[in-house]
Amino acid sequence: MQTTNPSLVTNHSNHPNFSRIFQYTLVAFILSGLVLYSIWTLTGVGRGSGTRSIIIYGFSILDDVMRSEIFPAFKTQWQDRHDESIEFISSFAGSGTITDQIIEGVPAEIAILSTQSDALRLVENGLLPGPTWLTLPNQGILNRTPFIMIVHKGNPFDIKDFDDLTNRALGIVQPDPLGSGAGQWAILAEFGSAFLKTGSMDQASSQLARIWYNVILEPVSARKAWELYGNGIGDVLVTYEQQFLKTQLSSESLYEMIYPERSIFSEHLVVRIDRNITSGEEDLVDGFLKFLWSAEGQEI
Repeated sequence: MQTTNPSLVTNHSNHPNFSRIFQYTLVAFILSGLVLYSIWTLTGVGRGSGTRSIIIYGFSILDDVMRSEIFPAFKTQWQDRHDESIEFISSFAGSGTITDQIIEGVPAEIAILSTQSDALRLVENGLLPGPTWLTLPNQGILNRTPFIMIVHKGNPFDIKDFDDLTNRALGIVQPDPLGSGAGQWAILAEFGSAFLKTGSMDQASSQLARIWYNVILEPVSARKAWELYGNGIGDVLVTYEQQFLKTQLSSESLYEMIYPERSIFSEHLVVRIDRNITSGEEDLVDGFLKFLWSAEGQEI
């Protein structure tokens, strides 16, 4: 059986060259983050302006639920309990991308990351004195979600497990592991499913290589991957179950969710970045962290 180099970019002659497009997209994300940081630094948005604020950076799929549900719910709770209005300053992108931005100096007070490896990078770069997230509830783990596959309605390729993704007729969309935690979790799920089934590292590596041969697009984040797949690019999307469930009502007539026989649960961490929190904001930051693990926050 012929195996191929598990290159992260597949250059099929009949596939559009999306790689360069998404390199530009990634640069745009970083530059926009740095521009926002410059604006905050120069204008003092949310600091000393009469309205208290929390600065939060999170991985991409949290964008909608945070802005539309979590933030408003906490604002209401804080207003009711303290008679004080607050605002959120937030940015959402791939987990690796926001980690890079925090290392570069954006003043995030709370980071919600897709992988522990990104949290450890904050430790390595001096943003945290150690694995401080372990002191938070549930050792900093905000939620867990399994990795699944999304296919078009009717499942035209009869996909049931990750090994079905080795079919050369498929075009797979999954996030870039260099900047997206979802991309890293996808690799672990695809490799791990074969290893658990066969007990062989070589066979697991071979399956991963053959899957990646079929990857036609590596967007910068799980959110961007969903957007592009929803626009008709690709046959299969590998992503978080949580992402599909949040969009299921609007997309259930077009797509189906496939649970592989063997997969993994991704675990997402909350990190409190003490060096960016002033003494006057500690109660607000801690109040929000408590809300995230409250019954109301977890239900959302």
